[in-house]
Amino acid sequence: MTSLLMTINGLRGDHQHVRRGADWVAEQVQDGHRRLDLGMIEAAVVERTMRAEAARSVLSVATLKPDPLRPQAVHALDWVDRFDGADAFAKRQPLPPATWAQLQTDIEQIPNHLAGARRIMLTGSLRQATAFTIGAALRMVTNVNLAVLQGDQLWTTDTDYTEPIAPTVTEHQLDQGDELAVAIAVATHVTDDVLAFLRSRHVPVDRLVVLHPPGGAKDNSVTTPATAVALAVGIRDQIRRAVKDPRRVHVFLAAPMGQSLLGHRWNRVAPTTVYEEVRSETQYHPAFEVSA
Repeated sequence: MTSLLMTINGLRGDHQHVRRGADWVAEQVQDGHRRLDLGMIEAAVVERTMRAEAARSVLSVATLKPDPLRPQAVHALDWVDRFDGADAFAKRQPLPPATWAQLQTDIEQIPNHLAGARRIMLTGSLRQATAFTIGAALRMVTNVNLAVLQGDQLWTTDTDYTEPIAPTVTEHQLDQGDELAVAIAVATHVTDDVLAFLRSRHVPVDRLVVLHPPGGAKDNSVTTPATAVALAVGIRDQIRRAVKDPRRVHVFLAAPMGQSLLGHRWNRVAPTTVYEEVRSETQYHPAFEVSA
């Protein structure tokens, strides 16, 4: 919690700098200071090289469990009671009467609640379809810079990168229609599950395009913020090339939550249906709609 608060406020939030901050507070207590004013704190930040970047406004989205940072948020969505499941691991789809469409309306309204903030930190607990759709609601054309804490790293949409990382591509012909299905398999392999779903539900797609990182799908395939951005751009570019005449793209995600960075760059593609894994007989459910 301390690390995340430091990160939001533009400070270095790694263990070393959290320790530096705690040591400074202990020193002040030992020296008899009982009140720490802003000037003292700002001087300590400079002296101990703790400043990393400008502070960010918090966007809190709680889907699986309450977000302790909600009180600090410029805007908050609390969906914990609107999702079905006995615990955070089981919450995967809305609990009636809540619907995906209602949740989508909440997401689409996010830009209207940011009070002009342009540097946003997305906090809370949310699954991939929600993270992607929030990224799309705050895509680059809105002039918002979005950040997500992925593990102990800050992934930001403006992280500098050298060139896009081209994903490995495999295609599976289905001949069920004129739309396109895309599986973004960054963290794990999902091809068999997606193919089974597309066939059983007769989704009107011509083919399934599966995109992997160059080293294959695994839970540590994306190791740095620059890699995350470069891969997001590479995946988006590959999908643009795959989309020719299809009226719609159907997206299945198996990627880190920080892959909301991909939604942030989802422009000039096609109208898109984003699916959530629901672990029922159908395996997936169409969750959100993202415009081209």
